[in-house]
Amino acid sequence: MQNLTLRILAVFVLDALGTIGASSIFGIKVITAACVAGLLSVSVVFQDLARSFIKDGKLSQDEIDSAFKKAADE
Repeated sequence: MQNLTLRILAVFVLDALGTIGASSIFGIKVITAACVAGLLSVSVVFQDLARSFIKDGKLSQDEIDSAFKKAADE
């Protein structure tokens, strides 16, 4: 469970940090832009996990790894 939490946090940080510079161009508060970007990226991972869970009612380690791999590759 701790590993899953840390991976979700990493996905959040990965996308949140990427928006900090861009937010100033459009006059958006940095914290607002970072939070929105981070939450959107985490929600994509949750969607992938939910799709995998719906298929058979279980989440295998491969399904979890696949969801996070997609987030890392984007």
